Amino acid sequence: MFPMMAILAVTVVLVVLAIKRKTITVNVNGKQIRFTTYGSSVGEALKHENIIINAKDKVEPSLDSKLVENGTINIKRAVNVTVAVDEKELAIQSSEENVDKMLKAEGISLNSEDRVKPDKDEKLSDGMRIEITRIETKTVVEDVPVNFKEVVKTDPSLPNTKRQVIKEGKNGEKRVTSLVVYENGKEVSKKVVSETVIKEPVDRLIVQGTYPSMPVSRGGGIIPYRRMFKARATAYWAVNGVGKTYTASGRKAVRNPDGYSTIAVDPSIIPFGTRLFVEGYGFAIAAETGSGIKGDKIDVFFNTYEEARKWAVKYVNVYVLN
Repeated sequence: MFPMMAILAVTVVLVVLAIKRKTITVNVNGKQIRFTTYGSSVGEALKHENIIINAKDKVEPSLDSKLVENGTINIKRAVNVTVAVDEKELAIQSSEENVDKMLKAEGISLNSEDRVKPDKDEKLSDGMRIEITRIETKTVVEDVPVNFKEVVKTDPSLPNTKRQVIKEGKNGEKRVTSLVVYENGKEVSKKVVSETVIKEPVDRLIVQGTYPSMPVSRGGGIIPYRRMFKARATAYWAVNGVGKTYTASGRKAVRNPDGYSTIAVDPSIIPFGTRLFVEGYGFAIAAETGSGIKGDKIDVFFNTYEEARKWAVKYVNVYVLN
């Protein structure tokens, strides 16, 4: 009786073991391992084979799933990646397929304008660095000043050294609406979309004398000069036609109220080529002479007879420039 029961027990054990015995394939990142196990679940089978599963590794089917004969267990090992976001460096282990799925799994949210590098569909790899640039576009409304203009009116009755403010200017104001783009909180671009003047500026009015009394630069400063003398100034005109009259020094006679005109001098006192300023006439170059031009006498040039007649004879200050 006893031998029979023993044989029966052994037989039962063998049958149970035969039923529990399963051959399975484990696929670890594409590398296959095939073995026989008596474990009842995926977790037990892996444990018996000393296949360690880390917290972020992905196992399919799950560890508590029942084993099936000739079944396959797929293991995707987590890789180490770094995510730079919101001024932080996050060290992350992930077994997700690509950048997008990893960010979602880690709870890292993206706004519609945020930029991700590399692209979200890039496959994860060990040591990968992912940079997230937070991009935000804001509508900014600002009230900014509108600078007043300076309006200069000329007055030939006043000397060119006279400059007077007759009405002070006032800045206006305008409302400017802009689209401002920020990257990680820093402004990177600004585009004005509208401007509305809410307060008109008031021009500053200035009277500037234009009578050439002294050598003055365009900025209003006195030009340095070596000496000044009083001269008797007569006038002559382009008797051969404008642009066809030449001086004794070989220059073409010119009248340029905004530049240098040619005049006649006594070259023994004022050498040809000397730069001068003649009161009431303007800047001049000593370039001509004549039999009647001796000592402190000069002869200023005009294009027309009418201009020369109007000048007639004047006693003026002449400045010899540096």
